[in-house]
Amino acid sequence: MKTELRRSVTIKPGGLIELRDPELPEGETAEVVVRVGSAADRVREARELFAATQTVPTAQTITEDEIAAEIRAWRSSRR
Repeated sequence: MKTELRRSVTIKPGGLIELRDPELPEGETAEVVVRVGSAADRVREARELFAATQTVPTAQTITEDEIAAEIRAWRSSRR
């Protein structure tokens, strides 16, 4: 059984993060990913990154044929 649980928590003194949910199965192992900052900050950072990559000269002049060739090369290298 795979369960995904998303919660916003406030980090307590000493970096303590506390998460309680009675639906979580006792004794199971869980992976925890901590993202500090707001979703709006992450979206802004992603947009800035996309804007920066679009200013790279090769990104502006690449053709559909070149994209297709790159995809074919990558797929053939994965075999």
